[in-house]
Amino acid sequence: MLDVTHIEYTPETSPLLAGENSIHGAVAANSYDQYVAGHYGHPVQEQRALANGKAVVDLSHYGIVTVTGSDRLSWLQTLTTQQTQGLQAPFSSEALFLDLRGRIEIATKIYEDGETTYLLTEPTMNATLVDWLTRMQFASRVEVTDRTGELALLGATDEVPGLSDPVWVDPWPGISPGGFAYTEAPADHPAVHEDYAWRLYIIEADKLVETINGLPENFRIAGTMASEALRVAAGRPRQLFDTDERSIPHELDWLRTAVHLEKGCYKGQETVARVHNLGHPPRRLVGLMIDGSVHGLPEVGAEIIVRPDADDEAAMASARSIGTLKSVAMHHEMGAIGTAMIRRNTKPDAQLIIREVPPEDAAEDEQPNFTAAAQEILTSPSAGKVVGRVQGLTDLRRR
Repeated sequence: MLDVTHIEYTPETSPLLAGENSIHGAVAANSYDQYVAGHYGHPVQEQRALANGKAVVDLSHYGIVTVTGSDRLSWLQTLTTQQTQGLQAPFSSEALFLDLRGRIEIATKIYEDGETTYLLTEPTMNATLVDWLTRMQFASRVEVTDRTGELALLGATDEVPGLSDPVWVDPWPGISPGGFAYTEAPADHPAVHEDYAWRLYIIEADKLVETINGLPENFRIAGTMASEALRVAAGRPRQLFDTDERSIPHELDWLRTAVHLEKGCYKGQETVARVHNLGHPPRRLVGLMIDGSVHGLPEVGAEIIVRPDADDEAAMASARSIGTLKSVAMHHEMGAIGTAMIRRNTKPDAQLIIREVPPEDAAEDEQPNFTAAAQEILTSPSAGKVVGRVQGLTDLRRR
């Protein structure tokens, strides 16, 4: 089993955030993105510019692992959920590394240029991926290299003048070959309505400052508050935020772009096929439109409950949790938004409440905070069980 926690890795702080090349007004992002700027003093303007294709985002803290060698694509074919053989380079894709129970361990974005495969990971996860891939080499003619810190990523919603390949183009929200959408209809996905697009330029890290300084006059640098708001609005799953130790791809509609259902021979395949063909995922990712009258954003990790009939604080405090708040953001048009992982059978029209329970060391009289949230369907409650359960198996086994 791949241990995604046993290797500690701390990214270097971006030169755009700290040091002599730091940009005036840069403020560090929260949580996993703390190594780059959350904003540069104008978060709303930055987000609007990014949405209009006139900004780039420093994501130099992301992990970048390269695989070279003649066996690289056939080798990755056996290790991941994605089809990597027989594709015309250059191509962009994404893949998941699963455990034997089909649970997500590492999500990677794949860019292949014909000679090198780039695996782009969440911050801090590259070292563990390199360690595991190295141990899985055996007789395969491949070379795995951790190039985090040597290479850097710049995110954008459109082509950036002056920047060229290599660039990873996000397949979301399209349905990749061999993929399957877990929305009621592909056109109903919020990413379609938001006209979501995303790309990651792979550049030399020592040219990051030079690249930023060389942007066209009508471009600007934006922080991760901007990119995260656009991601959350599009229902685009991100591993470090939207998954946990129990997550399977179906719950996040990740079969859409990260899983090829017509290939086999990878760890976790049995669970992927069984849930898709014969069952339903136990949970589902939902989008949240959060009550904007409350000051500030609720904390990630807060409990999600269904608004009780009594609709008073005592009833809400004792209501059973149905899920967890995963991502939150402030969108420049929609206001406070988020994602949550909730029980699959929660009614789509149920009114949800975000319940922030006081920490253990809080004062005795401190009460939970309650914030109303409207539910936006990302993964359909009816998704799964595609071919129907075969009848009579129980009787046959009893005989």
